[in-house]
Amino acid sequence: MGDIAAAGFIVSSAFVPFQVPEFRPGSYAVAAVVIAPAALLPMRRRWPIPVLAGCLLLYGVAASTGTLAPGVVLATSIAMFGVANRMDRRTTLTATGAAVVAMALLSLLSAIGNVFDPRSLQFAVTIAFAAAAGDATRSRREYVAAVIERAERAEQTRESEARRRVTEERLRIARDLHDVVAHQISVISLNAGVASSALRSRPERAQESLGVIRSAARTVLTEIGDLLRLLRAEDDDATNGTAVPQPGLDQLDRLVRGFVEAGLGVSVRTEGDISTVTSAVDVVAYRVVQEGLTNAHKHGAEHRAHVLIEVDDRRVLVVVTNPVLISSPDDQPGTPQGGHGLVGLRERVASVRGVVETGMSAGGYRIAACLPLPKEESGDDRARG
Repeated sequence: MGDIAAAGFIVSSAFVPFQVPEFRPGSYAVAAVVIAPAALLPMRRRWPIPVLAGCLLLYGVAASTGTLAPGVVLATSIAMFGVANRMDRRTTLTATGAAVVAMALLSLLSAIGNVFDPRSLQFAVTIAFAAAAGDATRSRREYVAAVIERAERAEQTRESEARRRVTEERLRIARDLHDVVAHQISVISLNAGVASSALRSRPERAQESLGVIRSAARTVLTEIGDLLRLLRAEDDDATNGTAVPQPGLDQLDRLVRGFVEAGLGVSVRTEGDISTVTSAVDVVAYRVVQEGLTNAHKHGAEHRAHVLIEVDDRRVLVVVTNPVLISSPDDQPGTPQGGHGLVGLRERVASVRGVVETGMSAGGYRIAACLPLPKEESGDDRARG
């Protein structure tokens, strides 16, 4: 639509007298030169600089006949706008300078007897204004494109972050579910077997096992209920996983007592003050002990396990060992084979930048986790405080 309007103006200007008094154009050649830019303009989108040069050449031809054709000036301005709108700024500045100088010099050809014809300056200024408008349009378009790109990138980043958070939350829930269920279910299973075998020969033992089963069932139902309330809660504390208190080493005695009641002999040795361990490291250390004793209860031999906890100024070392039955080097029925518990344990330890090692040792199956303490919890910082 713009090309049609520009072509109409250029064609109509060929029949409007716009020249110095000394010259009266009437030839068809001059009219053809004035009309020719209308055919060039549609090609400016593909060849902006050649079209600009062609318009300047046609203006020079018209000016050499003494004609100041406003239609050719308009075509040159439109071509200049196209160059500035499509080319980079350095190319635009070079083309603008050359076009303004060329327009001013070519206008002198038609300014017979008056080199200071104001129309010459007006045409040059028009070219410069068209270049400025084209450059502003290009800058605005690039700015809008950059804003849209940043918005799209931010949206993609938000979606990626949301997916990452969902994945982390799903893994955290899976770990918590395993931690609260696996131990108690194993206790229930083992005591159910004891009660079944001792029901007739040792009814008092069967009764004790049934009591342990009832206690474990109540515990697991309570913990599952707490976890479900956490999942259904909508406040920020629940979202951050702080709605349900997480156990720490301060509950180590209670944890060990539960395993002892379930029939596992547990010896515990602590070196250092475990009460100084706080925050996430405390929770992870507790979970390491819980997972190690659960595996010892389910897969170990001789119904015993040993727990070592060492605390110093920079790290917490947790080691759980238990004897296993091994009939051959390739047959290790008494060791866990990388189940969900060990996977979740490695994820928990990695979350506090710790390392965990699992496998056979001289004392049987061994789980050892080294958990670095945050700087604010180290002995040097506590001494300064």
